[in-house]
Amino acid sequence: MVRSMLKTKKMPKEFWVKVVDYAIYLSNRGINSVNINNNLMESDGLRSVSLRLNRRGGDYRSNNDNNQTPSNNSKDVGGFFGAGKLPSDYPMKIIWKRGFVRLVLVAGILWMLLILAVLSFHVWSCQSSSVFFSVICNKESKVYNFLNTWGFVPQQHRCPIPVIGNPERIVIPEGRTRDQIVKNISYVMEDEDGSRSSPLFGGHQSWKQREKSFNLSSSMKVHCGFMHNGGADMDLVDIEYVKKCRFVVASGIFDGYDVPHQPSNISDRSRKLFCFLMVVDDISLDFIKENVTPRRNGKVPKILTHRLFPQAQYSIWIDGKMELLVDPLQILERYLWRGKNTFAIAQHKHHRSIYEEADANKRRKRYARPLIDLHMKIYYYEGMESWSPKKSSVSDVPEGAIIIREHTAMSNLFSCLWFNEVNLFTPRDQLSFGYVVYRLGGAFRFFMFPNCEYNSLFVLHPHTREHSSKVEWVKSISEFKGNGSSMKESRGGLGLWTPYPGDLSSVVLPKVARTSKAG
Repeated sequence: MVRSMLKTKKMPKEFWVKVVDYAIYLSNRGINSVNINNNLMESDGLRSVSLRLNRRGGDYRSNNDNNQTPSNNSKDVGGFFGAGKLPSDYPMKIIWKRGFVRLVLVAGILWMLLILAVLSFHVWSCQSSSVFFSVICNKESKVYNFLNTWGFVPQQHRCPIPVIGNPERIVIPEGRTRDQIVKNISYVMEDEDGSRSSPLFGGHQSWKQREKSFNLSSSMKVHCGFMHNGGADMDLVDIEYVKKCRFVVASGIFDGYDVPHQPSNISDRSRKLFCFLMVVDDISLDFIKENVTPRRNGKVPKILTHRLFPQAQYSIWIDGKMELLVDPLQILERYLWRGKNTFAIAQHKHHRSIYEEADANKRRKRYARPLIDLHMKIYYYEGMESWSPKKSSVSDVPEGAIIIREHTAMSNLFSCLWFNEVNLFTPRDQLSFGYVVYRLGGAFRFFMFPNCEYNSLFVLHPHTREHSSKVEWVKSISEFKGNGSSMKESRGGLGLWTPYPGDLSSVVLPKVARTSKAG
């Protein structure tokens, strides 16, 4: 009806929108009880107009107005027939939403392309003939070690070991590696002080003798266990047997702490080439049980393998809890011959500093806390700093369950000095390894390989029982007095009870940041 009236009066179309708007408003607000059916029919028509206006975005536009000027009606018409005018910033919000979605999509695509590009470059660089690019994949390269030192290489529990697939194709080097500094080494077999009534396996090494042992020369004589009448003489039958062994895989079990595990994947060539020996000496075992703490038992064959097998040129030591999975010939080629190394040992999984390792030993009750602190104070007093990336070694803390070595003069000297520190202080050999490396001042070179390869060499079996002794629960030095004096070791760790020739009272150990719960 409204449109008919407008057309009859020939009103300009510019006014049609406003008139219809007002008509709708009056129709919604007015009370008209006459001709209800007609009103309903009209309201249906008006409703269609209102809905059409809503679908056009909420602003009324003139069909002939190219400028598309918004309606001046600023009030929101209520009810179902309202114009439903949208906020003035609605178009801008739509643009922002669409732009944000596009930005996310583009960023995601670029990130995926970047990942693909990096992976492609990594694969290409590993296969590249250029040394500059291929060193990124070489775990023995300085570039890889630098990235690993600064934490850019993700740590894995296990990783593939780059060994030669067929042990039959491995070429064994001829002759022995020549040392440039230490060429001859001999061993102290008796204490200088003949008045000692009870000979010890490691001897009574004085502080002066200890200090002298770190002064390198072409010919050296040092303490190295196996003192005369020290309680660990080998049986003549065993001595004759090991004389034929040039290649040795050795392990040891003491005090029923582990169960022997047969090695796997051993080639026929290695079976003929290697002597597989388990060190459990019945004659000395009773003596060791009575006089040495069980934690020191395995240190003799582990560290002094060259003394047990003097004719051997190569040896691989594995702890009794380990089951060997890799052919020993492949191990020697990977860790010694390929890099021209004479000593190889795995990096500790969690710790790089001996002070971190000492803190973990105290928390896990591996030895008396005050004695570990004393041990570390002596090392810190003598200049042993915490590990840092500035050091030449990957870490100061090894994973000592495997030791791979060629029995050269320098390698044998290091093993002797390492054992002397373990014998003089706490039996935790991981605390002494880095110190001996430090005292030799870079003269001893070794290969510390990634811990993930170490975990791929073996299957780790649990001990038959959890070892524990009273001394490992000691929290204060006063507990060793009175009845606690029986906890003092009488045949090891004598350096912890012998007055040290230096003032340790002012020594403050470096703070330790506990980076691992497992440590």
